[in-house]
Amino acid sequence: MQSLEESALATKSSSSDIRFNHIQVIGTHNSYHREISLSERTVFEKYVPSPEDYYYSHAALPIQLEHYSVRSLELDLHSDEKGGLYYPPLIWTLSNLNNATTPFNGDVLKKPGIKVFHVTDFDTNAVCHTFVDCLKQLKSWSDAHPRHVPITIDLELKTDAAACSLGGVCPGEATNWTLPRLLNIDTEILSVFPASQLIRPDDVRQPGLTLEQSVLQHGWPRLNDVRGRLLFYFDNSPNASDPTNYRNLYRASAPSLQNRTVFTNSLEGEPDCAFIKYNEPRFNGSAEIQRLVKKGYLVRTRADVPLDSVLNRTTEMRDLAFESGAQIVSTDFPVWGLSARWAWDYVARLKGGRVARCNPVVAPKGCRDDELE
Repeated sequence: MQSLEESALATKSSSSDIRFNHIQVIGTHNSYHREISLSERTVFEKYVPSPEDYYYSHAALPIQLEHYSVRSLELDLHSDEKGGLYYPPLIWTLSNLNNATTPFNGDVLKKPGIKVFHVTDFDTNAVCHTFVDCLKQLKSWSDAHPRHVPITIDLELKTDAAACSLGGVCPGEATNWTLPRLLNIDTEILSVFPASQLIRPDDVRQPGLTLEQSVLQHGWPRLNDVRGRLLFYFDNSPNASDPTNYRNLYRASAPSLQNRTVFTNSLEGEPDCAFIKYNEPRFNGSAEIQRLVKKGYLVRTRADVPLDSVLNRTTEMRDLAFESGAQIVSTDFPVWGLSARWAWDYVARLKGGRVARCNPVVAPKGCRDDELE
């Protein structure tokens, strides 16, 4: 029988062996999103296909971290270097709203800087309307909880122009993501967070190796060394043929993301590949995710697709997502009640409402859920 001292040493040893990629957490999809107001709904339903897909709201980011039991969030980013590009949203004009009836104070959209919302001109309400305001919310919560497991932030770069033909914002030079604008993302992150509170590619990359080689050969940092930190990644397509691919711009002079702040959604075998988005765990996707996770990549998948999952009343995608070992499982339904408007009680949540669990595919023996956070 082990003595208390031997047992304590064994616990300490197993705890110190846990790395960042050895855990699994829940994330929210479109974490910033607030449903449009009733005064906008008539216009919204006239111009937006499948409008019911947009009828959901999340709590403020700190509340999600505190009460949703999530440790991953998603923000949609729209470039706005001069300010005012997205003011006023066309839906306000078409709905005949005035300053007293708009769902939020539009002055925030007049300021220069990256904006956060879902669909240009039509679906613009959010829990935080600028990237910097979102970051400040995250920092306040993180500072108050310095031992939290790392929080991953999914950044989706958008240039949509849904209302261009109606007189809204049109695609063009002002909205395109150029390299300087991508680097503005780094600048805004570092204007709020010190480098010591982040996990950046240079924190993982080993001397003389690419970022991918570093992750696959040496692994991710130990969990206890990166508590209280945040990791940002782009989730846009890594394929050069995809018009939403900005990865090649961001890594053009930094193939292993040297001096960059954000990780890329990359392709296996590429020097910048440390993170891979694999949203579909069904149709043998779970097995492929397990293979990637075992190799050492950080992987994000999804537990559900709105509104198919709740309307079809199936948990197949959620169950396979958990089994896949993807470190980040994203959902639109992280707490009970969010699916109730469709007459079904569904949730994607870790057992007991934990914020993290030992990864079912790669966690080492001795990992204990109750020691993670």
